[in-house]
Parts: sequence; structure tokens; C-alpha cells
Amino acid sequence: MVVATPRTASELCAYFATATPIDDRERESIAEFITVVPTLADPFNEHADIRHVTASALVVGERGVVLHLHKRLALWLQPGGHIDVGEDPAAAAVREATEELGLAVAHPHDGPQLIHLDVHPGPRGHRHYDVRYLLLAGNDDPHPGADESPLARWFSFADAYAIADAGLQGGLAIAERTYVRYRA
Repeated sequence: MVVATPRTASELCAYFATATPIDDRERESIAEFITVVPTLADPFNEHADIRHVTASALVVGERGVVLHLHKRLALWLQPGGHIDVGEDPAAAAVREATEELGLAVAHPHDGPQLIHLDVHPGPRGHRHYDVRYLLLAGNDDPHPGADESPLARWFSFADAYAIADAGLQGGLAIAERTYVRYRA
């Protein structure tokens, strides 16, 4: 059975209502997501409410996983950010990864793979409901744009786990497990 990619807030809520969380943190994130997101007037709009849905990507390839040193948080994180007006979360994940890493990335051949959810504090008192997708990349080195964090690089999964914060741990585990299906 093929499951359509969730594109709206209500479709995301339905998807996560049946998802199996990888750990307690994701379980708590899912519970908060399906409780709060339906109450938001414009859930993808960062200006409509301090609580909003964001999109990010676990970018994987033969070399491992690409992370960037977040310029404000000073943490190695996956690329991601706010969803633009008229954009769906899967497209936002590709755009953000391309902008922040300077790499050609793509959803797998069988369509977007929504693999993780993490709810966490954002800047300026915001709360981010971050939906995370698996994206594939070739072997090129990242080349972030001038306005992005200049530090981005490939990590082995073991090295990424060693530096990841708690919100990234579950996403890395799912990305590594899911990537096995797409290895050449």
C-alpha cells in the first residue's frame, strides 16, 4: 500500500497519530503535535503564532550524514527551517537543505520519506514542531552559501551520534535504518 505524502497540517496529524515513535522524546513530541497543531490558525506560518511547523532533513549518502554547525546555537544539526508561504513541508526540507548545505539533495525515488518529529524551543520564544525527512545526496562536499553557517560536513553515523543533541538522536537512528533501502 502506498501512503500519500502528508502535505497539510491535518494530514500530518493523521500521519503522526498512527506513527510508532522511536523513543520517549518523539512520543512526547507526537502527543504535543497532534494536540497543538490542529488549534493553530495557520500552522506553517512563522508569523501567525509563536508555535509553528518547521521542516528539516537528515541528508544521507555513501559518506554518512551531513550536519552543519548552527550559527546561533553552536550545535551540529540537520539543515532545516521555516516553511515558506504556499510551500509544503517536504519541499521546504529540500529547499532548506540545499540552501544551508550547498549540496544537490533529493527525496528518494519512491517519494518523500517523513521519518521523525521533534518539538523544541526555537529563537525569540518560538516553539518549533519540526517534521523531518530523509534526503539523499551524492558524494560532494557541502558548500554552504555566504549567509549560511560556513561549517558543514559529512559525518559517519557513529560520529554524528557522538555529537548529536537529544533532539537529533532519534532522527539519526531512523535515518540510518531507513537509508539501507536506498543504498546503490
